[in-house]
Amino acid sequence: MYLDGPMRHYIDKLASRAPEPGGGSAAALVGSLGAALVSMVGNLTTGKEKYQAVQRDIDALLRDTEAVRADLQRLVQEDTEAFSAVSEAYKLPKETEEQKKIRSARIQEGLKGAATEVPFQICEKALSVARLSGTAAAIGNVQAVSDAGVAALFADACAQAAAMNVKINLNAIRDPSFTGAKWQRVQEVLREVGQLRDEVVALTYEKMG
Repeated sequence: MYLDGPMRHYIDKLASRAPEPGGGSAAALVGSLGAALVSMVGNLTTGKEKYQAVQRDIDALLRDTEAVRADLQRLVQEDTEAFSAVSEAYKLPKETEEQKKIRSARIQEGLKGAATEVPFQICEKALSVARLSGTAAAIGNVQAVSDAGVAALFADACAQAAAMNVKINLNAIRDPSFTGAKWQRVQEVLREVGQLRDEVVALTYEKMG
């Protein structure tokens, strides 16, 4: 598990010629950092008399953001393993027409599976982080509002990066109904995340004065 080891090891391997980790895993890492910043705002608000009226909402915020942080941290690792089925399929023999047919079907199955699904999940989780950053900016400790703003920016970066990883796999899938539905949802997520990013960043600067 990369997150159980030194961060330097992960970054060094990311920079190397190794096939993994790659952009999808890095996207999940950025998203998890955004979720952690939302939690930071929540924790810096908890127990403050000035924010007593929103404590129940802050408790809910912390539950939600810690859950999505756990998901994104898991996806940091899962993305590194997602292409394994496709890689194995590419190694299948292709001497005969039957072998070629089997190999092609396995490749398509792998691409439709984790290779596309993992970055798709990362993109969806980025939307959750963006929504939670809005809550943090709106009701959280104003002394930590900049962290809510950074969380929104990280959520946007996560969503955009994950979308690119979805797209590159969709381009190799020969199922228009599958690719069309997936990409339509990704576009919806990107639009909402972008809108939330702008709103949260504007609110952040407003609260900072």
